[in-house]
Amino acid sequence: MAPHPWKPTPEQIRAAAGKTDAVPDVIALDLDVLFVGINPGLYTAAVGHHFARPGNRFWPALHRAGFTARQLSPFDERELLKSGYGITNIVRRATTAAGEVTREEYAEGARRLIAKIRRYRPRFVAIFGVEAYRRTFSRPDAVVGEQAERIGSARVWVLPNPSGLNAHYLLGDQVKLLREFREVVEASRTSAPSRARAPAEARRPRARERSRAKASQKSEDA
Repeated sequence: MAPHPWKPTPEQIRAAAGKTDAVPDVIALDLDVLFVGINPGLYTAAVGHHFARPGNRFWPALHRAGFTARQLSPFDERELLKSGYGITNIVRRATTAAGEVTREEYAEGARRLIAKIRRYRPRFVAIFGVEAYRRTFSRPDAVVGEQAERIGSARVWVLPNPSGLNAHYLLGDQVKLLREFREVVEASRTSAPSRARAPAEARRPRARERSRAKASQKSEDA
């Protein structure tokens, strides 16, 4: 059962500044899509759930683009796993604004994100924030859409920051881009070979990795 929604007090929001472990990943092995935010804002860190600040367009855009059957709240975030989706962040430290993230934090975030993607093996990675992607992976000319480089075997998509402060993209723009991305994800499902037909030699190591990842996730959620 999802936690009951609640609103943090101003004191709780202020106290969230600088926290690095306030928002656990929503993640599992072999996801279709791993959505990647920049870093938690103070409101999000205060409640401990992704994209939680009122006015953030992630959850309504995700629903209107067809990723979810209903509009989930941040407190329903783990329901995404049932559909093959997850969420993480590039940088763990909570800040008032993404502009406070340092160059060193982006570099460390890149190393952590690459390691996480190689470990959990999502088919697609969707990174929210063009400028964040440019800084994280030293790609100053990157634009919205699919990137030429992959991370491990994952195809990489860059999407606009869903923050309500991002005036360059309205909700309709976010929905259109997410819908186009979803269509690519769904088309790839029908064309991808079944993982169940992998040779036994390949399945056995994957089973061991799955057990280790589940154990690790339990410890992260504890």
